[in-house]
Amino acid sequence: MRIGAVFPQTEIGADPAGVRAWAQAVEEMGYTHILAYDHVLGAGTATRPGWQGPYSSESSFHEIFTLFGYLAGATQRVGLVTGVVILPQRQTALVAKQAAAVDVLSGGRLRLGIGVGWNAVEYEALNEDFHTRGVRADEQIAVLRALWTQPTVTFAGRWHHINDAGINPLPVQRPIPIWVGGHSDAALRRAGTLGDGWLPQTPPDERSRAQVERLREFQREAGRPEDAVGIEARLTTTRMPEAEWAAFVANWESLGASYMTVNTMSGGLTGADQHIAALRQAKDALGI
Repeated sequence: MRIGAVFPQTEIGADPAGVRAWAQAVEEMGYTHILAYDHVLGAGTATRPGWQGPYSSESSFHEIFTLFGYLAGATQRVGLVTGVVILPQRQTALVAKQAAAVDVLSGGRLRLGIGVGWNAVEYEALNEDFHTRGVRADEQIAVLRALWTQPTVTFAGRWHHINDAGINPLPVQRPIPIWVGGHSDAALRRAGTLGDGWLPQTPPDERSRAQVERLREFQREAGRPEDAVGIEARLTTTRMPEAEWAAFVANWESLGASYMTVNTMSGGLTGADQHIAALRQAKDALGI
């Protein structure tokens, strides 16, 4: 089991020294990768009474590709995982270029986790269609892989038209692995038929077991072997006692997960030092 750490986006603050210190501590402790959430814009709540989203304009988010460009130079070995970039609200060719740049600058350490998101306010502000986000994501995956593996690309799809154009430099990984987040049937189908992995955020219970079985069904229907699609689960340490952490990891491993990410947010911590201390506690508890 390869165990990484969730970058505490909303709780680490804006000090670049703290961001660097956190990432270097993660690498020194032996965590294998850093996973970071993505949001570009937050909704103002003053004009939206009853706002139910988990984030708002009050929530701090470092832009994910800029962050990873910074961390690529601040670290040497730790992997960098977008968990997840909201792909359909971004221009596909620009994502391909940004991801390739991170992969080059990090020496091939990027995994691109993608999802379709939930925040219609963000889609509207970025001038993208919230209602077609799923079908567009499927085509975006094909465009990304073409741009990462070919010097020039000609592509004529429903949403994308490229005429003999390409990015340079190409990434180290050709293509960069694409992992899919989400729990809907559409997300499981996307992961099973198109993705290199699936990123669930649920406990290893019967619902998750059924979703894994559904994921494997989609793989088989697509003619793909079971090991073609990995699973990376997420342990939020603030949601359960420390005595249950190891069993949580072991139970996900029994469901086929080969990656786990430790999330220390939502427990009242602030700043890099407190999150580093929480990750040291998890390191000892999990035997990393």
